[in-house]
Amino acid sequence: MLFHSTRGKDKNKTFEQVLMQGLADDGGLFMPDLWPSVDIERMKTFDSYIDVAKYIVPMFTDSSYAKDEVLQVLDNTWHNFECKHLIEINNLDDKNFVLELFHGPTLAFKDFGLQLAAAFFNKTLESQNKTAVVFGATSGDTGSAAIDACKEFKSIKSFILIPEGNMSSVQRKQMTTVDKSNIFPILADGTFDECQDIVKRGFKERSFISNDQYLLAINSINWIRIIGQICYYFYATLKINKFDQPINFSVPTGNFGNVFACYAASRMGMPLSKIIVAVNSNDILHRFFKQNDYSKRKVIETISPSMDISVASNFERLVYDFYLDSDSAKCRKLYSNFPEEPINIDDNIWSKTENLFLSYTCNDEETFECMKNFSNKFNQLIDPHTAVAYEAVERLKDQLHHNTVILATAHPAKFPDVLLKAGLNLKDMPERLKRVLNKKEVAESLSTSDNSIFDYIRKNN
Repeated sequence: MLFHSTRGKDKNKTFEQVLMQGLADDGGLFMPDLWPSVDIERMKTFDSYIDVAKYIVPMFTDSSYAKDEVLQVLDNTWHNFECKHLIEINNLDDKNFVLELFHGPTLAFKDFGLQLAAAFFNKTLESQNKTAVVFGATSGDTGSAAIDACKEFKSIKSFILIPEGNMSSVQRKQMTTVDKSNIFPILADGTFDECQDIVKRGFKERSFISNDQYLLAINSINWIRIIGQICYYFYATLKINKFDQPINFSVPTGNFGNVFACYAASRMGMPLSKIIVAVNSNDILHRFFKQNDYSKRKVIETISPSMDISVASNFERLVYDFYLDSDSAKCRKLYSNFPEEPINIDDNIWSKTENLFLSYTCNDEETFECMKNFSNKFNQLIDPHTAVAYEAVERLKDQLHHNTVILATAHPAKFPDVLLKAGLNLKDMPERLKRVLNKKEVAESLSTSDNSIFDYIRKNN
């Protein structure tokens, strides 16, 4: 299996090259040269997420690693989860399920993709006797999952930009209280978009790394993140109906990686009815799926901060594969003037949307109300991101056939202020969060308006 860019000029890349490069040289995102086909009958015999991963992951890694090597990595990849099977599936009623993806060490779904990424980063660095710098920006959960996944690997130093804004104090402290010599959380005096611009500039200039050092992308542009997420869609369908019927998945999303992983699973043979793209007031994705309008607007701060984005990076992969039938020239042309000019797809092509996608946008008032209604109906708490996905299902239920799975992407305890404002009582704070809240913060405060962030990385690298 080799990989190529959505924009066509970066191709014939091995898995290891794609892993360590992250973004393609031509500005596009890497895609596999073909979609591997899953043997559903064989998968029906599996029991755990690890079983599924041991089948799926080697399909993408064979250009760089022998299967036995990969299986050995996977035996030790996912750690410090609080439930035996890593994932819990909660049956709400006769049609709807909640896929609880927040039982990992940082209590968010991103532990799946980032623990997998860190394990393969380390394997490559050890084999080449090299070191690496992780450089990224976070709107909430990506940073803490990356820090936790990489902190024990001495060959990796992590510099994570934490923007000003409305991420919860719990989310922030999960990053700023990690007292490790290879971890450098940075409190940046800018918005998430400004931090992302700094990261993009850093990857372009690479002025703070040595010639024989890797600069690693931990955001979901890295294909390794998508692989880890593909696995839990197969696992969910296996556990719910053993692939006998297609399923709907309602996915709260910002950067679109989780949605694209669901789409990828369907391309590999997972029965799928509809993907519900659930977003907050930052509605660029909803505007596209409803009106064919993919235009950048200013970010609105909401109570679901991990979805506060102006541009969904992974969306390019869907445009390329689903709408443009893998035509890299057309994809390159569409993105050549974006975001200065919006992306609008030919209506005859855009009409394919209704075959697979539904979407819904949920504002803060609706999100609060949904959290309260869910608690009253099921005697359970959900976080605001999961509430957006559940509200989408409630609003679109007349258009849904078959069972529906709502992705619970974060533990509600990560958002105590939101729960308080919703009038909801958190009875039990997870012990790992209690420990974080009592620790001293050790982050550095730096500006996005000068070179102080790059100077700081250079000094500590």
